[in-house]
Amino acid sequence: MISLIVLAAGKSTRMKENKLLLRVDGDTLIERVVKAAKGSSADEVVVVLGYEAAKIKERIAKLDCRLVANDNYPRGQSESVKVGMSAVSNNAEAVMILPADVALIDSQSIDRVVEEYRSSRNGIVIASHEQQSGHPILIDKVLFREVSEICEDTEGL
Repeated sequence: MISLIVLAAGKSTRMKENKLLLRVDGDTLIERVVKAAKGSSADEVVVVLGYEAAKIKERIAKLDCRLVANDNYPRGQSESVKVGMSAVSNNAEAVMILPADVALIDSQSIDRVVEEYRSSRNGIVIASHEQQSGHPILIDKVLFREVSEICEDTEGL
């Protein structure tokens, strides 16, 4: 089972408004990303909420995903990763981490990461384009404990 965690808790501090609520091709950014996640081969989608959680929840309420709250979202993205990992199914063999602001993500790109994992069985698989690492990042269950111990102040994910 592959679980996909969408990180949607941040404050969009470099923008004057919540970027996840901006429109991209007719949908809000958060709707677009969650729809891509739901259309992929991931077995479950967990969305981590924080800043303006009610507004985000309203936009994705009709999409079939698990919503979890990160009350410590100001502490950084690694806190949201930990909250998301605690909410995935117990039988998850791997998790994918996808920030909710990856505007141009599509289901096929997510599926390519899953396919690479299934064929290689590498502990970490990172999407890339033209030699540049990107998102999503897939992490095998053998690394879950290490990820749960990450501290934003010293290393981040």
